[in-house]
Amino acid sequence: MQFPAQTIGESAAGGTKTSWSPPTLLEYWNALKRHIWLAGAIVAVTLVIGMVLTLLMTPQYTATSRIEIAREQANVTNVEGLQREDSTPNQEFYLTQYSLLNARSLAERVERRLRLATNKDFFAAHGATPVGEGFLSGGKSDTMSVSNIRERQRQAVDLLIEHLSVSPLRGSALIDVSYSSASPEISQLVAKTWVNEFALQSMDRRLASTADARVYLETRLQGLRERLEQSERDLVNYAARQGIVRLSETKSMEGRTQTTQTLASRNLDQLNSFLLQASAERTQAEARLRAARSAGGTQLGIENQALGGLHERRAEANAKYQDLLVHFDPEYPEAQAARQQVAALDRAIGSEEKRVRDAYMADFEAASQREEQLRARVNDLLGRFDAENRSSIQYNIYQREVDTNRQLYDSLLQRYKEIGVAGVGTNNISVVDPAPMPEKPSSPKLLINLIMALLGGVGLAAVAIFVLENHDESLREPSQVPTKLDVPLLGAIPAVDDESLEKMDDPKSVLSEAYMTVRTNLSFSTDHGVPKTFALTSTSPAEGKSTSAYSLARVLGRTSGSVVLVDVDMRRPILASRLGLKNLRGVSNFLAGDDNWQDLLQQTESANVFFVAAGPTPPSASELLSGERLALFVQHLASKFDHVILDSPPMLGLSDAPLIANVVEGVVYVIEADRTAVRASQSAIQRLRDSRAHILGALLTKYRAKQSGYGYGYGYGYGYGRDRDGAED
Repeated sequence: MQFPAQTIGESAAGGTKTSWSPPTLLEYWNALKRHIWLAGAIVAVTLVIGMVLTLLMTPQYTATSRIEIAREQANVTNVEGLQREDSTPNQEFYLTQYSLLNARSLAERVERRLRLATNKDFFAAHGATPVGEGFLSGGKSDTMSVSNIRERQRQAVDLLIEHLSVSPLRGSALIDVSYSSASPEISQLVAKTWVNEFALQSMDRRLASTADARVYLETRLQGLRERLEQSERDLVNYAARQGIVRLSETKSMEGRTQTTQTLASRNLDQLNSFLLQASAERTQAEARLRAARSAGGTQLGIENQALGGLHERRAEANAKYQDLLVHFDPEYPEAQAARQQVAALDRAIGSEEKRVRDAYMADFEAASQREEQLRARVNDLLGRFDAENRSSIQYNIYQREVDTNRQLYDSLLQRYKEIGVAGVGTNNISVVDPAPMPEKPSSPKLLINLIMALLGGVGLAAVAIFVLENHDESLREPSQVPTKLDVPLLGAIPAVDDESLEKMDDPKSVLSEAYMTVRTNLSFSTDHGVPKTFALTSTSPAEGKSTSAYSLARVLGRTSGSVVLVDVDMRRPILASRLGLKNLRGVSNFLAGDDNWQDLLQQTESANVFFVAAGPTPPSASELLSGERLALFVQHLASKFDHVILDSPPMLGLSDAPLIANVVEGVVYVIEADRTAVRASQSAIQRLRDSRAHILGALLTKYRAKQSGYGYGYGYGYGYGRDRDGAED
């Protein structure tokens, strides 16, 4: 089957573009076929993971209690109760009830009723570690702190809310309250207690209008009264044992008792004030002593009158002595007497200063001793106060218990006093079906988990294929050649094994038909048919360039006359070894100056096909190709053969191909499907255009039609005329 290049991209003669692209769904299907093994592996792994996780999951048991919430409660009497009848719409009323069933306050009631904070089985049923236990708890203790108890209570409440579900029955006043855990006993107990506590909570909200609330309050008042008395006795007994004397107490806005002063704290305040006074006195004494020790003793003269008088007398005597020295010699009797008087006054001043300093020193030592004594007493009292503070922790616990019981008792007593006989009624919440003991686990469900794993695997596979497709820059389909490279497509060569290359002589072989299509498209590339001289090049090695050159030579040899195949890749000559011919002499010899080009021709096994080897590898192939000998060699060959095909080196990093392209009519660019990057091919083609080479078209090699999904024209067409056994149609 022939496939003209004009039907896919730009015509060989330079016509308009009629690009074609497959439908989007077909592109997705083709991408899936290209990565079918990866997608299958991802889905299989997710299914295995889903199954393993399902088998490792702890079975959960769900217990369900069904309750009925009546819109209006029944009134025993015809007297209006304390609460006004609610006139809100039914939908708003039931939405409110659903929210109350999920309220945190109800969860806290259930936790307190069942004492779940101290129930290790409850935490084990949810796979949770209670606060204060485990490896990070720092060891076990028989008693827990108040903060740990509160944390456990919050943890238990969070677990209750997390594992509870409320499901209203559509079109009815019935509601299913379900609870799930790893223990069927825990699930049943919580489900039953939840609806019971919800009814009691609703009853608490209508204590002023229901008879049940009155009986309930009386029972609670009696119990709270006993608890209050007992907590008060415990508080007083503990204070007596610990020696805690509270001098004054206040009540907070919430009714909590707060101690403002104790006997120890008052004594500490008094001693602390005395200590502050002693510290001030010691500071003053120290300041006086430091001033007295300073040079000159000026401060001493100011504070001590006697010392001040001595300083004045000494100044007068010294002035008199200095005056005598002006008129007389130092040995003058009056001068000597004046000098002795000054010396005597200096001794008197020194003696007086020493006495004053000793007095200041005594005052300082006395003040320091008094300060130390007071500080020792304060430190001793601080120790006692610290012990009292440590004891006050437990005291405060007892006090909070008393305050809580008193608040509860006072609150219920006040509510009890407010209840009148007019509002007696019944509770509008009734338990229809208490939660039975669950017999079978409600989860995990293997089928559902496998379906979810399958969907997740399909999603991951789609993401993986999307990423791979967007990161793949290779050309996969023939339609991409004219759109991405802006060159016409000459044909797509299917991928075959080595044995098929030996069957090129069979006109009905897949490979022969593919190159026959290329030959036909080459005939449209010029106004005189197939170019007389052309070269084949590629972006990188091993893209099928040499194989295509040899195959085109054989096809042209059968259909268009004599053909000579020239291996111009002097850096890596491989055609001679593939054809079983010698590479002793060749192109490099002629380019080096050997004019006997007829001796370089070698006959191949194919009729009308001759071969010229690359010859010995030169030191610099680009220097040989840049001369005029290559054009002369091509002219000699074109004068003898109908077609001259040059197998040139690849474009990547070499300058050989542009030099060769200038001595032929055109260049056939070979691209390996699903390998060569588009950017590399674009860069190489641009280099050819910059060198003014005529690009005849592109040839897509090693193309797998089934993998890319473009196989109707290239897969079915090449096999047309043969049945499954290879016989003719």
